[in-house]
Parts: sequence; structure tokens; C-alpha cells
Amino acid sequence: MTAARPKALIEVAGRPFLVHQLRLLARCGVRRVVCCVGYLGEMVEEAIGPACEGIEIAYSHDSPGLDGTLGAIRRAAPLLGGRFLVLYGDTFLRIDYADVAARWELSGLPAMMTVLRNDNRWDTSNALLEAGRVTRYDKSLPSPEMAWVDYGLGGLTAGVVDLAGEKATDLAELYAALARRSLLFGYEATERFYEIGRAESLAETDEFLRRFWAEPG
Repeated sequence: MTAARPKALIEVAGRPFLVHQLRLLARCGVRRVVCCVGYLGEMVEEAIGPACEGIEIAYSHDSPGLDGTLGAIRRAAPLLGGRFLVLYGDTFLRIDYADVAARWELSGLPAMMTVLRNDNRWDTSNALLEAGRVTRYDKSLPSPEMAWVDYGLGGLTAGVVDLAGEKATDLAELYAALARRSLLFGYEATERFYEIGRAESLAETDEFLRRFWAEPG
């Protein structure tokens, strides 16, 4: 792994990490994905191409100054439609994406966050889940009563993207604003997440994915 290589292309269990994500999405019935890419994003597009694992892929490239996670969604808006799921590019989530989408739609709420009961075990807990809604979310200054952590999968409708203000560039700012307004449906995940942001977690994820894909079904 080198600093110049995008996380999406870091080899994990013999394949670029993004391919593992796409493979799981395909298993859940996903047929189209928009990849928001930043620095060296053209390398990702060239390596993965317009389709992978049966999924059609469109690419949205950041501005040269980088847009931030929320800015990237704004830039990709013409490709996203009115309702879409948002997945971070460095996490592998054992979750039923179709069930998440269906239950979010049934909630009638304009946005969604998946959360995991964490109690500071795998990362710093940063969310409060109450009666099916994320009522508080603070990534930078979490409070002791926040026992859940942002699992890495969210959902947005086009009408809420700017509720955090036009100057906001971090998706966490939008989620916090939606939680304050009680507009954020909370879907509780039950399986821990795996990520590649640190050397030790990368090694753990590599080992897990080798076992995961070897299992039947």
C-alpha cells in the first residue's frame, strides 16, 4: 500500500477493495452505483471501468480542491435521482441493503442512517437511537449517552441535501442537522463493520474477507 494509491484500489483478499463492496451490493440486488472519486479518481475509473460484478457504474469527480463528503454528493446530484443510499468507500458492511432501503421508505422520513450498538468498542460511539430515529449525532464531540456508532451506510432524498447550509462540506454536518430536526430514520445493524483505514484494520479485513467469500451463499 502506498499513499498515492486510492483506497478503493488497495488490494484486500486478492482484489481491489471496491470490488468486494460491489460484489456484496450485487448480491443484494443493486444494479447501478455512482462512485464519487477524489484525488487520483481517474485511476479508479480506469481500473474498475463502467461496469463490475454486473453493476453499472457512473463516476463523479471532485473539483481539484476536493469537495468533501457532502460536497461530493452535491456535485453528483445530476446522477443520483431523488432518493439514494450513501456508502463510504473504506468500509465493508454485512447488511441487507434491500431491507435497509425498504424499511427506510416505509418510515416516511427523508433521510436514514444505519447505526450499530457499539459502546465505544470498534470506534468512538457518536449517535443516539430513540424509537427508530437517530435523534442526536455528533462525530467530533460525542456525549456519553451515545451508545451507537454511524455504521457507514446512509440514505438521502434530494430535498434534504442542503439542510446543513450551503457552506457545509462534510456529510457528518448534514446528518447532525437532520438528527436535530428528527428527520433521520435509524436502521440498527447487527453485524460489526470492517474497514481499511488503518494498517491493523486492513489486515483484519483481509483475513475476514478471505473467510467471508469462502462461505457458501
